[in-house]
Amino acid sequence: MKSTDLFLLGRRLMKLAEEGLPGQGVNNSVRFVLLDIAANPGSSINEITARTGFPQSHVSTSVMKLRQSGFVRTEIDPRDRRRTLVWDLPEAVHHARSRVASTADSALARALGNPPAAEVAEVIGALEMVAERLSPLAGSQADKKAS
Repeated sequence: MKSTDLFLLGRRLMKLAEEGLPGQGVNNSVRFVLLDIAANPGSSINEITARTGFPQSHVSTSVMKLRQSGFVRTEIDPRDRRRTLVWDLPEAVHHARSRVASTADSALARALGNPPAAEVAEVIGALEMVAERLSPLAGSQADKKAS
């Protein structure tokens, strides 16, 4: 597959995913940072960056916004004062989870031209397989299942 095709496909899939998320106009990637923090309390910015696949600058900015909004707390790592550790505030996580629980199935169906349900299901199955193998969060979820 050409790199440019993969890049354009990734951008298109991001747009379709955003259509499937409720709350238009809200920065959904910040919600995903919050969900990662909730799943991995006490993580450093670098650890969150590695798991989410977002750029470090985006994770740092997201954590700053989440802290200012009262969704997380941060502290300097006492063992390495160069690192910031982040914890979620549980009441905030419920709100974030409810916003990302929706699916993009209808957005995918529209993008495919509303073909029969079996064809949509086939495409969704293929995308789920790719997500299981390539998603930055897939590794952390598999690690939790193993423990």
